[in-house]
Amino acid sequence: MRNFLFLVCGLVALGGCNSVYMKPNTLDVNQVFYADRGGYSMRRSVKETMESRGYKVVVGKAKTVKEWTDADGDSEIDTTSIPNNTKYIIKAKERRETFRPVWCALNGFWWWNFNVSIADQETGDELLTWRGRGCANSSVRLLNRILDDMEK
Repeated sequence: MRNFLFLVCGLVALGGCNSVYMKPNTLDVNQVFYADRGGYSMRRSVKETMESRGYKVVVGKAKTVKEWTDADGDSEIDTTSIPNNTKYIIKAKERRETFRPVWCALNGFWWWNFNVSIADQETGDELLTWRGRGCANSSVRLLNRILDDMEK
């Protein structure tokens, strides 16, 4: 009984790692997608995965950069302009990735903790909300499955 309870708790904990809300058949591959610059591996992987699938992903043009130095070190804020022909906005927020050689062995070795959102710039609809935690390779595979469902 104790082992069964442990197994059920483990499956519930693993199942709670990802929460996905999406609107199927809403993404037009031929439109322009805007994504934030930089980021850790997850943000970069979202852009690379979408580009490899044929999406046109842009990061906009830098308008201003404000730099300053304080006790915490050097900081800067970039302001970018979103191109007028942009149909979708991609936001990927990530916490620092963690190296997990045992937990994520043969699955990318890195543990990601992130939020991804895709919104339609013209209508204001949010098409994807994904709160995820997982190993690098399995998260990219899940992103591909999500994009498969969302494409028209």
